Amino acid sequence: MKKAFSILLVFLMIALLIGCKEKEKEEKFTPSLDKEITGELTIAGHYDNFEALEEEFNRFKEYYPNVKLKYEKLDNYNKIIATTLLSDTAPDIYFTQSAWLNSDSYNAVFEKAEDLSDASLKINLSCIRDGLLAKDRYGKTSLVPIYTTTYGMMVNEDIFKKEGLSIPKTYEELVNVSLQLKEKGYANPVMGYNNETTSMLYSLFFPYFCGSIANNAQTIQDLNQMKEGAGEYMRSTLNLISDFMSKNIVNLESCNELANDYNAVIMRFFEGDIPMMFSSVNTVSGTKKRETQSEAFIANPFKYSFHPVPSTQSGGYFLNTISIGFSVNKDSKNLDIANEFMRFLVSTSELNAMAQNKRMVTPCKNMALDEVYSSFDEIKEDSIIYMYTLGLADTPDVQVRRAGAQVTNGTMTVDEAIAEFGNFK
Repeated sequence: MKKAFSILLVFLMIALLIGCKEKEKEEKFTPSLDKEITGELTIAGHYDNFEALEEEFNRFKEYYPNVKLKYEKLDNYNKIIATTLLSDTAPDIYFTQSAWLNSDSYNAVFEKAEDLSDASLKINLSCIRDGLLAKDRYGKTSLVPIYTTTYGMMVNEDIFKKEGLSIPKTYEELVNVSLQLKEKGYANPVMGYNNETTSMLYSLFFPYFCGSIANNAQTIQDLNQMKEGAGEYMRSTLNLISDFMSKNIVNLESCNELANDYNAVIMRFFEGDIPMMFSSVNTVSGTKKRETQSEAFIANPFKYSFHPVPSTQSGGYFLNTISIGFSVNKDSKNLDIANEFMRFLVSTSELNAMAQNKRMVTPCKNMALDEVYSSFDEIKEDSIIYMYTLGLADTPDVQVRRAGAQVTNGTMTVDEAIAEFGNFK
């Protein structure tokens, strides 16, 4: 019996391995068009350049050498994309965002979009995390996420090692470590871009706010309908901001000197004296290129990583939202090629490669994360929030951001900010 069981176990293991091999074969891209097909494919967006996409173009041309592919940047992208899609120079594929799906201002943008969930297109949407598969009001999958973002803090690991401190994983540890760093002579234990409408504490308080409403449909409905008194749902979040600011950890004057939350934040962090810099993945995506542009970093390089900002005694949240999505113009003159390119691109291997190239977070279920994001592998499932499935509308979203900025900057008390909910510009 034991021998028979052992033999059966061996056969089962072999079958499993064969099945895995077959699955790998199924995932490999197989061209469906004539390899000699000709045409020109244009992808339009708002990036100044898109090197990661250029690499995908090169790989796609291995299958279709006679297809010309180009990326085109459109100035004032959000304002002109709808009219551009009606012009003779309309792109075949274009940038979109899931937040646009709930805005009437972008109805025309999605009316022009192909339904990428159409089974006949054979696009492998199953490789995408379910919480990122956004649908429009007609039930169409009008966009596929290419890059996703989240919020957290860049950490100078060398400082923590030098001072014998651990990177904080709870709110109490964040406060205590920041105070210890200040005592050790660090003028800015924590920094971030800040102005009257953008709080440097956004990475701390907004994921916390989303976590506080995530399991309450009635709360989200009240917020979306801007019901009277809905500002009260911000109280615990604004109390968190007030508590953190009361510790005298943040030097707002230094934060206000940052010109923007991208280049200025990165270059300031690379000076090497900032233990923790609050930012988003969109900011972190620019760090690799700027390592060679910072004289301070070249002279004294250090190891850095990106972590959730711990806002509770259990840790922080992974608030995941679509940064860039691709939609296909259903009236494209090269629709077959456009859909074929999407079928090629939407795979674990290609999307992960694109994410790593630009140091962004992949939308794939099997996340191959850049080493700088390794801490997010430790996030528990119940601490992951997808902004699309959360369902918070843009209007209350903006109101919470503005209220948070007022409390951060000390221009309003918690009670005053709650009372002003709905009136922030």
